[in-house]
Amino acid sequence: MTEPSLEQLIDVRALERFVNEQVPGGPGSLDVQKHVAGFSNETFYVSRGNDHWVLRRPPRGPLLPTAHDVVREYRYISALYGKARVPRPVAVCEDPSVIGAPFYLMERKDGVVIRADMPAAYDHPAARAKVAEEMIDALVELHAVDFEAAGIGGKGDTYLERQVGRWSKQWELTQPRTRPLPGLDAVTEWLRKRIPATDAVSIVHGDYKLDNVMYANDQPRLIAIFDWEMATIGDPLADLGWLLSNWGNPGDPPNTRTLNEGPRVTELEGFPGVDEMAALYERKSGRSMKHFAFYHVLAVYKLAIILEGLYMHYLEKTASNPASAEFEWYVPVLVDRMHRLMGE
Repeated sequence: MTEPSLEQLIDVRALERFVNEQVPGGPGSLDVQKHVAGFSNETFYVSRGNDHWVLRRPPRGPLLPTAHDVVREYRYISALYGKARVPRPVAVCEDPSVIGAPFYLMERKDGVVIRADMPAAYDHPAARAKVAEEMIDALVELHAVDFEAAGIGGKGDTYLERQVGRWSKQWELTQPRTRPLPGLDAVTEWLRKRIPATDAVSIVHGDYKLDNVMYANDQPRLIAIFDWEMATIGDPLADLGWLLSNWGNPGDPPNTRTLNEGPRVTELEGFPGVDEMAALYERKSGRSMKHFAFYHVLAVYKLAIILEGLYMHYLEKTASNPASAEFEWYVPVLVDRMHRLMGE
């Protein structure tokens, strides 16, 4: 499938008119470049003179009613600006006729997103420990925001029940089109029986992980949290579970195959392990880790079901990425991992 061109995604002339009318500092011509990373909303770099912004719009084609809601994403960023580490909101346009879809602009931050390698400026154990601590500090700050006072409404006290229900239903729909995985069914029952009472609700980012934040170029200081598409009101420990489900050494048996070449960056010397990270969050937030195994298992459960859905597309020859074939063996690895976490 051919990627849509810039012209198919944005009417640059219309965007230029909107920006010059709505954003102080103009008028002037725009430079617009498509950002190729990511698999969700379309992202672009937009410049006008010395101003540099990021534009987000939904992908082309028909969308589910609540999917890719960039206006909602903008409202979260606007409510959190000055209270959590989010980019400065600039402008939002709900009228799809302007560039072809609703969109928003936020400031473009200058920094580095850590994926497979550490920045050379702070690639040593003490700085890696600080990178990890910053991940926890920024998350604690986010979860401490008074969301009602910030203008965000929502009830999150049934969040965990809804999450377990949503993902177990997704597995029920996927399983007839892939294969039986009795171990995954056992996890479903384990989760249903152990849903903890939610002590407090907060803003939940929904996809909080190392490559969804940005650090300064010259020091391990977290300067921005990105990708607010899945943000909601819910149980804050769900964010911690998701972060730590992809952190450090997962504890799989020796010789277990891995999806990626080499170890995760968070396995490098200096990065605290999962238990240390959970203890750090507990100390800084005051929230108990008594039921953390539930949140950890729930996060791996969601990932396993998402990947099994991609494997389904591979089997049905509708997968956009041939690497989806790898999930035939990798999802069972995740199931085994969940059972070890359940036994801890």
